[in-house]
Amino acid sequence: MSSGPDNRALLIAGPTASGKSALALAVARAQDGVVINTDSMQVYRDLRVLTARPTLAEEALAPHRLYGTVDAAVNFSAGAWVDEAARVLAEVRAQGKLPIFIGGSGLYFKALTRGLSAVPPVAAEVRDDVRARLERDGPEALHAQLELVDPVSAARLNLRDRARIARALEVMEATGRSLTDWHSDGLPPLLPPEGVTALFLTPERDELYARIDARFERMLDEGALDEIAALAARGLDPLLPAMKAHGVPALIRHIRSEISRDEAAEIGRADTRHYAKRQFTWFRHQLPEFEWVTVEEAMRTLEDTALR
Repeated sequence: MSSGPDNRALLIAGPTASGKSALALAVARAQDGVVINTDSMQVYRDLRVLTARPTLAEEALAPHRLYGTVDAAVNFSAGAWVDEAARVLAEVRAQGKLPIFIGGSGLYFKALTRGLSAVPPVAAEVRDDVRARLERDGPEALHAQLELVDPVSAARLNLRDRARIARALEVMEATGRSLTDWHSDGLPPLLPPEGVTALFLTPERDELYARIDARFERMLDEGALDEIAALAARGLDPLLPAMKAHGVPALIRHIRSEISRDEAAEIGRADTRHYAKRQFTWFRHQLPEFEWVTVEEAMRTLEDTALR
């Protein structure tokens, strides 16, 4: 790669449990890099174990940024992450280090390389009102309201898609503009295409699913249930992003004695496997510029590429 020092960046994406964190840490140690979280769930400080955040020992081996910085009560968005990422990117570049963006959230990577819609923050009172109506009247009633004010968004949303119906309605009520209109404006990308190496890790599917299942069991053994019990005790809105992390709803049901530990674990494992499938599909169609590689191919690519 030939690029100016101000443009260099490494992007490591891939499905959950594909080995991204270990690869990012190895590169950071070898090439004076800073690992920057690009995962929408690993931002939450309440979910270190269940989201498989880097351990304290791993974080001590190289600088890690934007991990565990957000409280679970915050409705953290891709736009908020971009603001934080821009600040960290400027700091990393000022230090002359290599920024290594690593994670599995396609929208975050898309914001980095292609920009993001410019939807302004929604006032808490508007969001709370919409959520209260959702709980009282149900998603079908809110969908009918959305059809009246934003028929374009309503037409593409399933009647049972509670979170997206609420989001579209709250944006319309807060701003007087539809999400479609806001998406047409957009924010510029943080990273220009020149100087960026973008990799998507592609482990063999059966091996990946086995790793997902084994990791979920390991997380339960390492304190995930205590973590979720503490989260459940806070009584937070179930529509908050942190409350919808893979495994959280099922484990909360287990804590409430509604289902067994084994049933909760199987739901969590299945949800995570389905998420991995969606990650493959999303990156294939939304970010085809990422190079699909195995971990071994990625290591060889990075050893042969002048990133600094």
